[in-house]
Amino acid sequence: MRHRLHPSSSKAVVATLVAASLLLAGCGGGDDEEAPSESAPSEPTSSETSEPPEPAYWPLTGLERTGDAPRHPVIVTKVDNTSSSAPQVGLGSADLVVEELVEGGYTRLAAFYYSKVPADIGPVRSMRASDISIVPEGATVVTSGAAQITIKRINGAGIPWVTEGDAGVYRETSRSAPYNLFARLSQISKGLEAEEEPPAYLPWGTEADLPKGAKARTLTADFGAHSTSWQYQGGGYVNTDSYAAEGDQFPADSVLVLRVKVGDAGYRDPAGYPVPETKFEGKGAAMLFHGGRVVKGTWTKDGLTGDIELATKGGELTVPAGHVWVELVPAVNGNLTYSK
Repeated sequence: MRHRLHPSSSKAVVATLVAASLLLAGCGGGDDEEAPSESAPSEPTSSETSEPPEPAYWPLTGLERTGDAPRHPVIVTKVDNTSSSAPQVGLGSADLVVEELVEGGYTRLAAFYYSKVPADIGPVRSMRASDISIVPEGATVVTSGAAQITIKRINGAGIPWVTEGDAGVYRETSRSAPYNLFARLSQISKGLEAEEEPPAYLPWGTEADLPKGAKARTLTADFGAHSTSWQYQGGGYVNTDSYAAEGDQFPADSVLVLRVKVGDAGYRDPAGYPVPETKFEGKGAAMLFHGGRVVKGTWTKDGLTGDIELATKGGELTVPAGHVWVELVPAVNGNLTYSK
């Protein structure tokens, strides 16, 4: 992994020299030439003239980072998001969460970890083809597996993954299958090494960059059979229908809603439901909720692995640095409502 270097600064010492030639002249007897009393000031050293190092930022939050980046890559864990998952463990340590549609109108979470790695996370569930456009380049996915057609596509996209049978993945005996698969991310992360630091996941900025927008203190993202609701409280957003364990909810500073196209993944789940595939590429409507207000705009993404770009009619839209929950709401058969 590349590490950004932070050279230490040191103060240059300028020494004042006593002219030794005066003493030598006195000893030589009768030399009338005077030696200079001081030497010329020394040139500034490179440490005096160099610029301070540029600040580094966490790629999944945009917050300033001190020290070196972790050696492990971004770890994306697929987490069940039905009532059977309660209580979800580890969401409170995530840098960023993406909520995506799965079969039957329910949702699954992709929880991103980089700046922090919790001891445990779960319940861990399976991947979808949608994850190819969600998982950032260089990341590793922790999953319970996937349908063979999905595994073929995930492997073809070059996304590494960790599953049951690998070190750090275990069954929690106090829960019922399939909602009892958990992962010790702290253990898993020690066995992973990144080749380089990950790029920024979103276009990060500050609150000062954000247009004023309209008042919006509550919002609900409707996926069909499941809805996720948020209330602006105490400077952040609280998921009012969360399945997270008490005290382990995701600390959302912003909620970013992106309307996306959804297609058919080409197979059915064991219950017979067709499996949807989110087409997170191209363009669509975007709504950024921050500070009790909403800013409307658009998102664009050049291909499945392209960068996420946001804009308003006035130009580029950036997301204030912090923890963001991304809702990938279907443009058709999905809905978003909000109120003051």
